[in-house]
Amino acid sequence: MSQRVANLPQLFAESRRWFEDALFASMEAAGEQPVTSTQASVFARLDPEGTTVSELARRIGVTRQTAHQVVHALIGMGLLEQIPDPGSARRILIRTTAEGLRVHERAQATIAVIESVLADRIGPSAVEALRQTLAADWGESPRVTAP
Repeated sequence: MSQRVANLPQLFAESRRWFEDALFASMEAAGEQPVTSTQASVFARLDPEGTTVSELARRIGVTRQTAHQVVHALIGMGLLEQIPDPGSARRILIRTTAEGLRVHERAQATIAVIESVLADRIGPSAVEALRQTLAADWGESPRVTAP
């Protein structure tokens, strides 16, 4: 039986899952509340001064309703809060609470350790090359026609 070769999007997804599995399991083992991948994505895309739910939805690629549900679950966990937008009386901003900031900083420290484990496994130069490749400007998404 021949082995099917994974394409890049599949490899990206598997790599992300590897990181998330390690992060979520490590955080839960440390006694933190479990979060979903989408909930974690919210933290990665919040501005320090706060972000609207609509902007969060755009940044994480979900509907506004989904972002609203995710945000309110995190508010219920005590990790996020709603505040009035000082620039607009009609808008509400979402930002981290002190507890949310503590958890986010712990997650960032955990990710650094996971990255060091990866460097031990595939080599520091491979990790640095991967980081540079992923951080490069790939330009606009192409619109192509397959043959």
